Amino acid sequence: MRAAERSPTTGGYSKGRIRREDILGAAVAMYAEAGYHGSSLREIARRVGITHAGLLYYFPSKEALLAAVLERRDAEDGEREHLTGPPGLEALLRLIGLAAYNVRHPGIVELYSRLAAEAVAADHPAHEYFEQHYRMAREYAAESFRALAAEGRLREGVDPEYAALTLVALMDGLQVQWLSDRGRVDLVGSLRRYVAGQLRGPLE
Repeated sequence: MRAAERSPTTGGYSKGRIRREDILGAAVAMYAEAGYHGSSLREIARRVGITHAGLLYYFPSKEALLAAVLERRDAEDGEREHLTGPPGLEALLRLIGLAAYNVRHPGIVELYSRLAAEAVAADHPAHEYFEQHYRMAREYAAESFRALAAEGRLREGVDPEYAALTLVALMDGLQVQWLSDRGRVDLVGSLRRYVAGQLRGPLE
C-alpha cells in the first residue's frame, strides 16, 4: 500500500482512496461526455485538480483507468442487486432491478452504451471486457431459465439459451432506445413483460 493511502482522514478513509475515487468519478463523467477515445488523462486530471503526473501515480495508463471504471461499475452492480445469488426467477428479477436502477441514473446508461458501441472494434481496450461481460450475462440468464425449465415453470417450446440471449439483447437495445425517447420507451416494463411471457405462471 502506498504511503498516501495510509494517511487517515475524516471518516476513516485515506487521502489516497479519496483521490482515487475522485479520479474514477471524473473519468466516468468524461467518458459519458466524449467517449473513451475522446477523453484524455490530462483533462481528467485537470477536472480533479491534480497534475497529469499525479493521476499517473494512481493509474499508470489510460487503459488502466478505463479498466478500473468498468470493474467498479460491475462490483457496485453486483453488490447492490445481489447478482451472485442462486439462478432462477429471483435472479431474473434482480436483472430487471438493475435495469430499474439504471433508469434512475441515466448517466450510467449513457456511459455504458457509448463504451459498448466503441468497444465493438477489436483493438479497443474494453473489447475483451465487453466480450466477457456479455458472455457472463448470457450464462447468468441461461442458468436461471434452465432452473425454471427444470421446475416446469417455462412455457412449452421456450429454449433457455435463446431466452437468455434475447433477454440480454433486450436489456441493452432497450437502453439505447430509452436514451433516445425516454417518454415513450418503458425499459423496465418491457423487460418484465418479456420474462413473464416465458413463464407458465405469474412473474411474481
